[in-house]
Amino acid sequence: MNIDAGTMRPQEHGEVYVLNDGGEVDLDLGNYERYLNVTLSRDNNITTGKIYREVIEKERKGEYLGKTVQIVPHVTNEIQDWIERVSKIPVDETGEEPDVCIVELGGTVGDIESAPFVEAMRQFQFRVGHDNFALIHVSLVPDLHGEQKTKPTQTTVHSLRGLGLLPDLIACRLLVPQPLRPDTKSKISMFCHVAAEQVFGVHDVSSVYHVPLLLRSQGIVEYLTKRLNLDQLHITKEMTERGVSLSQRWKEMTTGSERVFDTVNIVLVGKYTDLKDSYMSVTKSLEHSAFRVHRKLVLQWVESSDLEPETQEAAPAKYHDAWRAVVGAGGILVPGGFGVRGTGGMLLAIKYARDQKIPFLGICLGFQLAVVEWCRNVLNLPTTTSEEFDPQTKTPAVVFMPEISKTHMGGTMRLGLRPTLFEPGTEKWSKVRKLYGGAGTIWERHRHRYEINPESVERITMSGMDFVGKDEKGERMQVMELRDHPFFIGLQAHPEFCTRPLNPSPPFLGFVAAACGAHVLQEQIEYQLRNFVPPHPEDAMVSEEELRSGRPVPHGEDKVLVNGTT
Repeated sequence: MNIDAGTMRPQEHGEVYVLNDGGEVDLDLGNYERYLNVTLSRDNNITTGKIYREVIEKERKGEYLGKTVQIVPHVTNEIQDWIERVSKIPVDETGEEPDVCIVELGGTVGDIESAPFVEAMRQFQFRVGHDNFALIHVSLVPDLHGEQKTKPTQTTVHSLRGLGLLPDLIACRLLVPQPLRPDTKSKISMFCHVAAEQVFGVHDVSSVYHVPLLLRSQGIVEYLTKRLNLDQLHITKEMTERGVSLSQRWKEMTTGSERVFDTVNIVLVGKYTDLKDSYMSVTKSLEHSAFRVHRKLVLQWVESSDLEPETQEAAPAKYHDAWRAVVGAGGILVPGGFGVRGTGGMLLAIKYARDQKIPFLGICLGFQLAVVEWCRNVLNLPTTTSEEFDPQTKTPAVVFMPEISKTHMGGTMRLGLRPTLFEPGTEKWSKVRKLYGGAGTIWERHRHRYEINPESVERITMSGMDFVGKDEKGERMQVMELRDHPFFIGLQAHPEFCTRPLNPSPPFLGFVAAACGAHVLQEQIEYQLRNFVPPHPEDAMVSEEELRSGRPVPHGEDKVLVNGTT
């Protein structure tokens, strides 16, 4: 019933993924953007809350002409209209209307929550026609000591057919490395009323990036081409060549990762480590970067509160295990988060990385805490903190942004794609700028309510911490870097949201490369200076000259949403 994922805590929902337009959505949209190399909008994320809000607003405006508003047809029609409208929106730099729209219908067959959506899809197949609608049913096939059980799949398919939906493909998910056996496939085919070629096995493989190759080897491309008449589409020679190139590079990436033996050891110091999905995009950014530098990623999770002295007394084993991981790290990463819990441990990890010259990357909260740690231990201001942790503090290094609502939580942060302008002269020495190809302006997605205190910036800068990137007005600190450190960088933005398997996020790439050694970092800097490609469509960005001249910036205005009104 939530409007979006913005007000959900990470342990409840996993990562809140942010889109260019500021949409706070399900983390699955991050998977789709990364896999398909597309740029989605908040409308690509449909929730029950959004649908009901639309229906109620129409009812209040009298658009239903006095009729009784019901689940069928009003809610189901709204779902269908939404899908049809959004499916036509271009999602990449070509500007073309998509030919195929993938709709993920979440939940389980028979859920009360998903019933209106299942009914909407039953109707939708007749609205668009048989040749324009294909259904893939994903079902778990338990493996009990080598025996693959088909009863759960038979039951769910039977229930689905009773609701008026007939699967065209059945994707059988096995949580073991063994593939779907021919006799299991035949049994599912017989009892689920589909041909054998319509049953696919999806077993555990060495990485998630092998799954497209696994499905292709079983004939999914040929089946969907025939089922949806995709061979009748007009695809230009340029687009065909682009697809062939993508396929080849994807194969090289996946096969190359299997031949790598050297490792890179990264420690993530966070406060939601009990649910790894809370940092989905962060882990994907690290994976993509490890692929680029030809290393196997060894990622260790450290709950930040385990590093604090209180834990040493209460649970000494946890404390020593946590510090053993930090001390042995090739690189230390402190990601985003909210609230004061665990920040003491994060500050200790940041200080250790700074003192011991261990590569460090701070994202959002990690960036802000790196500034707090600097003020406390370099400027010798031990009471320095963030207004997020102590609203009454007299020595804030981090303050609440003045334009942000303090009463409404949903959709009121500084959200979406926004520019960062590098300071003049930084092109000569800044590692992070070089990782972005030496660009004067970069664009990354933001999600925060707090910023570095403008009144503290001059003193911090004079002491040796450089704010190399600022917002378009030059008022908000957005990128921090230490010159006398192998790699010590913080960003207010969340660059992990724009990583791609074949185009890793520049700060993460530099961080992982630095954890492998100075020579690897230099190699990647030189590569990025020659080959960096921004992950966003050109129409999502404006030039540095336009920004510095003060002209209006798309996505750049700060907005506050109050009672549904901007």
